[in-house]
Amino acid sequence: MRCPFCGNTETQVKDSRPAEDHVAIRRRRFCPSCGGRFTTYERVQLRDLVVVKKSGKREDFDRDKMERSIRIALQKRPIDPERIDQMISGIVRRLESSGESDIHSDKIGEIVMDALARIDTVAYVRFASVYKNFQAADDFEDFVHELRPPSVEEE
Repeated sequence: MRCPFCGNTETQVKDSRPAEDHVAIRRRRFCPSCGGRFTTYERVQLRDLVVVKKSGKREDFDRDKMERSIRIALQKRPIDPERIDQMISGIVRRLESSGESDIHSDKIGEIVMDALARIDTVAYVRFASVYKNFQAADDFEDFVHELRPPSVEEE
């Protein structure tokens, strides 16, 4: 593994342990050349996924890109980081085990929204506002109204 600080390829593993509910290995590494320490993760990849965008453009699935958008939605929310990692790994496993190599971006968005709805409604609304491209406050209001069960007065 190449050192991210000096580029040396002779780094050493100092510690390995299971991560993300035993679906990944977390390795602490040390570079004898510069003394830098860093962490790597090793995960099983069942198949190479390709994302088909709404425009028809195709690009390789990027777990990190999906993870960044989920973490932005969950920013400053009281969710344990380990639970977030488990949710992300679950989403990726679901996509990889779907049997399809080409996954439409809409399907990924719906799966992410479903997972966020189960752990935090604020993060769900945040993600939906970007995913569904809300343009005005009315869009938020309509979306949140759909989340609420009808009150006794409305029935």
